[in-house]
Amino acid sequence: MVAFSAWPWGNFGNLKYFLYAPLAAQVVYSWAYEQDYSRALWCLHILIICGLKGILHVLWSVYNNMLWVSRTLRINPNGIDFKQIDHEWHWDNYILLQAIIASIICYMSLPLMTMNSIPLWNTKGLVALIVLHVTISEPLYYFLHRAFHRYTYLFTHYHSFHHSSPVPHPMTSGNATLSESLILCVVAGVPLIGSCLLGVGSIGLIYGYAIMFDFLRCLGHCNVEIFSHKLFETLPILRYLIYTPTYHSLHHQEMGTNFCLFMPIFDVLGNTLNSNSWGLQKKIRLSAGERKRVPEFVFLAHGVDVMSAMHAPFVFRSFASMPYTTRLFLLPMWPFTFMVMLGMWVWSKTFLFSFYTLRNNLCQTWGVPRFGFQYFLPSAKQGINNQIENAILRADKIGVKVISLAALNKNEALNGGGTLFVNKHPDLRVRVVHGNTLTAAVILNEIPKDVKEVFLTGATSKLGRAIALHLCRRGVRVLMLTLSMERFQKIQKEAPVEFQNYLVQVTKYNAAQNCKTWIVGKWLTPREQSWAPKGTHFHQFVVPPILNFRRNCTYGDLAAMRLPEDVQGLGTCEYTMDRGVVHACHAGGVVHMLEGWEHHEVGAIDVDRIDLVWEAAMRHGLRSVSSLTR
Repeated sequence: MVAFSAWPWGNFGNLKYFLYAPLAAQVVYSWAYEQDYSRALWCLHILIICGLKGILHVLWSVYNNMLWVSRTLRINPNGIDFKQIDHEWHWDNYILLQAIIASIICYMSLPLMTMNSIPLWNTKGLVALIVLHVTISEPLYYFLHRAFHRYTYLFTHYHSFHHSSPVPHPMTSGNATLSESLILCVVAGVPLIGSCLLGVGSIGLIYGYAIMFDFLRCLGHCNVEIFSHKLFETLPILRYLIYTPTYHSLHHQEMGTNFCLFMPIFDVLGNTLNSNSWGLQKKIRLSAGERKRVPEFVFLAHGVDVMSAMHAPFVFRSFASMPYTTRLFLLPMWPFTFMVMLGMWVWSKTFLFSFYTLRNNLCQTWGVPRFGFQYFLPSAKQGINNQIENAILRADKIGVKVISLAALNKNEALNGGGTLFVNKHPDLRVRVVHGNTLTAAVILNEIPKDVKEVFLTGATSKLGRAIALHLCRRGVRVLMLTLSMERFQKIQKEAPVEFQNYLVQVTKYNAAQNCKTWIVGKWLTPREQSWAPKGTHFHQFVVPPILNFRRNCTYGDLAAMRLPEDVQGLGTCEYTMDRGVVHACHAGGVVHMLEGWEHHEVGAIDVDRIDLVWEAAMRHGLRSVSSLTR
């Protein structure tokens, strides 16, 4: 490790934030025990500026990940994967560094510690700051940045870390080595310290420049062309005074041009201006209204609850890259998120949530703006079906090959597992898939081959029926929990005559007190689980999953599969699933697309296709995540 490349708190993880504690302690101590609040006020200003910088980056990230707004203006169309997110995890190291340097400067400079010496605003200071920025900060950054690229040693050991993010993102702007961040501190500090030394500094100037500096850095890395080309055609001089996201993206793509901080005039003077800078920017803006690449596959998802809505990548990218868990410190945001949910209920339409690429096939997740509880409101049923139907028709219109329905979007009581839409629109070119065939296959392949008896709840549901019929063909005795003799007999008659005796109706849980393989398709209370003998394994397809009440039993996860290793641009976890893992119904749609099957997969599960779909999934590199199938 070369000098000044690693961060001193690199091994601290999130404990690094305790380094802000001395500043907070100084504020509290001064206000409690000192009559002179100068130190406390400066420490408070530093903390506030650091907080504003962090919020600024998060807001830029929100905008970048609001794909339904930014997708048509994206410069690099590729997705950001988990590797890049992890690489940029501590993008805010430089903010902590600036806080430390700022506090050292304040403590070493007695005049600065006297708040009365610096006014709230000074117009002359703004003029001085602009002059210092243009004459010192801009050329200093330009020459140092160019040197980092010109000399292999500097680039390899310092600057390559910043450029190792393949797709620019607002968080990329702060992701750098210690040496680069120290240089940026000098570049950003010269105008501020200079104006204060000239006696024309002000509190407003410090806040304004510190925030604007980061704002422009985020702008350059946002990967969304927000400037209209008409602005630069009307005022050509602006081309040399302010860079654009396209301008800086070209630097990340080609790396031999466009070295400036914010002002392209220095690239013109240094003969390092990329000749395509303005042409590409205009091309992106003009093509914004054109149809972009059509996805081959769409997974139509929905919200679960208000807390999990904050797991979306356009809220907190870092949280979205990890399996969902309840984070109590987000509770203060619950009321705001709830109001957003109500707004979505009234005005929102299906929107682009995330995307990835698999073997040159664009796969997107679209979100139906509805949450779990709304699917159980009779008054909301028609509105939800309208949302799903419009999404299917939109997919059909633009040329999507397969659209897969998630969880409640294919609820039997809602639309018959998608049958409603296929029957209503018999000429659909897009194939509607509920994915339950692969879901059944995943559950069935979790069950050991030597099992001779299973207990099945939710036995007459769509999945329960398929599992029962498939198991009885394997010679497995299936205890089907149902009070309906009519439903049981209907399913029993579907089985081959020689296997019908393997299907047994039971009406109480105590019938399974000697069975150690439970397949759960209906919620189980602690009392109901207590009938299972010691050592029972609970396989399950119930949503939400049952709680692990029994310590002497084991519990399986919901049916899921890991996407093939060659998936690209995947950076979002699907609810509680691990990275790279999706629900089986999602995976079923992917298999349908990769196989090029032309039929709709709606309504009842075709038991004869369960093994076929499983074999296709294995052939395409999808893998079960259950330890029982490894």
